[in-house]
Amino acid sequence: MRAGIGIVVAWVMAGAALGEPAPSAPTGPVLDAALAALVASYPAALMRSDGTELVWRDGTRMQTGTSHPKSFESWLEAPGIADMFAQPYPAQAPLTPPALNMDPGRARPAALFKKLYGDCRAGEVTAQLVDVVWLPHKSGRTIKFSGRHGAADRLRAVSARLDALPSRFDGFLMPLAGTYVCRVIAGTQRTSAHGYGIAIDLAVKRSHYWRWALGGERAYRNETPPEIVAAFEAEGFIWGGRWSHFDTMHFEYRPELIGLRSGRD
Repeated sequence: MRAGIGIVVAWVMAGAALGEPAPSAPTGPVLDAALAALVASYPAALMRSDGTELVWRDGTRMQTGTSHPKSFESWLEAPGIADMFAQPYPAQAPLTPPALNMDPGRARPAALFKKLYGDCRAGEVTAQLVDVVWLPHKSGRTIKFSGRHGAADRLRAVSARLDALPSRFDGFLMPLAGTYVCRVIAGTQRTSAHGYGIAIDLAVKRSHYWRWALGGERAYRNETPPEIVAAFEAEGFIWGGRWSHFDTMHFEYRPELIGLRSGRD
């Protein structure tokens, strides 16, 4: 059986985050390298970082430090920019079940993402959406994705990679569950990555989500083939299947976590 298919690992997820300590944000040279990757990933928006502030091309300055959250929940609820890099994202690594509360990429500083992509509740995201043809030969469906910071271009590149895969992968790729929608993450008041126009959900029937699990034991499950994950990660997307709080249909454009330089607007 291919790696990544039918992985099931049982652990008690209900309430796992409650009271757990937050991951430690990097400091010193590690933080400097992470911030350099952030600036390089969004060159149309960011000019530089001096370690304590991000300097935007429009003159805005944004603190990079963390508010030192006291729990895993607060790390997700109100992260600082440095908190984004507390858990390294294992791009192109084998598909193995994550350790408990390893959720690299789930901490999204709202101020940073609203400035990069707009506030969907204020109607700022829809004007930035562009058409992407998903799997031109297999599907041909036109979907909406952010045109900012190379996101749509990278999704087109993913689509081309996946379009070339054999037909046995089609059931994991179609029908799509969706891309842009202005909404919050289930169970929270935080804007979803879908609300910034930078996320895509694949076929629901072959996917698994931690909130769907029945009872107190929320077992990690995954069927998504590694070939699909590799195609997305090669173009700057992270995968929800690498999270302890797994969402295996979900991919989002996060080049700063993978070290890819985006296109300029």
